[in-house]
Amino acid sequence: MAITRDQCRAARALLEWTQDRLADASSISKKTLVDFEAGRRTPYDRTIADIRRSLEAAGIEFIPENGGGAGVRFRARRDAKTES
Repeated sequence: MAITRDQCRAARALLEWTQDRLADASSISKKTLVDFEAGRRTPYDRTIADIRRSLEAAGIEFIPENGGGAGVRFRARRDAKTES
């Protein structure tokens, strides 16, 4: 699933990440990220995948369009007591 520019901005906000931090984590240029989030550019699929992987590794889960709109949230954390 590709992510939208709105999902990207929302995920960064949840993580309290700057564009610089996400660009570094994704190994992409800040200009590419800025242009994507501003709607001035549609990055290559591999670039979107790099952004998504970085945000997911930081604990973000992307919610697909399901009638209520695409979104983001923190991935559910497992309780250590229930895993034993």
